Amino acid sequence: MRILVVNAGSSSLKLRVLDDEDRVVESADLPAPADDGSDDEVRRVVGGFGSIDAVGHRIVHGGTTYSGAVRLDDEVVANLEELVDYAPLHQPKSLAALAAVSSVLPDAPAVACFDTAFHAGLSPAASTYAIPREWRMRWDLRRFGFHGLSHDYASRRVAELIGTSRDELLIVTAHLGAGASLAAVAGGRSVDTTMGFTPLEGLVMSTRSGSVDPGLVLWLQEHAGMPSAELASTLERRSGLLGLAGTDDMRLVVERRDAGDRDASLAFDVYIHRLRAGIASMAASMGGIDALAFTGGVGEHSPEIRSTTADGLGFLGIEIEDVDRDGDREITGAGSSVRTFVIEAREDLEIAREVRRVVSGLS
Repeated sequence: MRILVVNAGSSSLKLRVLDDEDRVVESADLPAPADDGSDDEVRRVVGGFGSIDAVGHRIVHGGTTYSGAVRLDDEVVANLEELVDYAPLHQPKSLAALAAVSSVLPDAPAVACFDTAFHAGLSPAASTYAIPREWRMRWDLRRFGFHGLSHDYASRRVAELIGTSRDELLIVTAHLGAGASLAAVAGGRSVDTTMGFTPLEGLVMSTRSGSVDPGLVLWLQEHAGMPSAELASTLERRSGLLGLAGTDDMRLVVERRDAGDRDASLAFDVYIHRLRAGIASMAASMGGIDALAFTGGVGEHSPEIRSTTADGLGFLGIEIEDVDRDGDREITGAGSSVRTFVIEAREDLEIAREVRRVVSGLS
């Protein structure tokens, strides 16, 4: 089965064709399609891929309706359109990519694979905000969590490298890219994560603030007269590393920090502070930790982030001997009681796995 994996981000579109042995036989990285799905370049590229047996679409938000991958039809698409306000940077691009690809491959079965699905089983203690019940019931306000496809794959890969069942492990997965989140994976299930109702909660990210005191937002509305649209845009697009250091590129932050730049040093320190605290929090949610996995662009390619993070986590038994090279690898230090890994982000493999399950009728 040749599966086309469609991974739409807020500004980019990754297309991968995987064969029966999960080898990438075709690929293309394009700008995100127009919101109306009328993208000639996407159509041209997909049309040149040859025969496609099934398509898997990464969809950021499935709400409470979808707790697992599902075959796409008009009803599912309509439901996903209603969730656009929950993930306004990502959901429209996913739906636009779906429209563009479907126009080229109308007869290929298409499957929606959700970033929220892996976290759908969070306990009430982990998923509930301490707000009035009538709010929670009327608007379905809860912690959803995101990056689930990446967390699921990374934790599964760690178990493979250790050579044991994921059911026997307590794993903290750190997806560190433009967006960043942590997950506590106990016995193969997500039991806690740092993102919440939207992908804005949690860690410091490239342009997103991560968690801020809601009172700060209310203060800005009342005392600065800042409208909600401006607040949302600022917290999503002009905060995080960009807001602190003037760049959203972690490589430049590290370079400037090493050169003595104060803003870059502050950005690096704030990022690490939140990351260390988050990892400790995830371990506490599980009552322990057997393994830590770094994944995503920053997680895979920044030894400075990995080593500085680990330097503050010795009390958890985390020590690393880092090597900056490509590919999945173990970086556990001598005497460490926690095994640490760098895992290449392969959401495409997780999506292909779910597509096969749905198309074969196993889900």
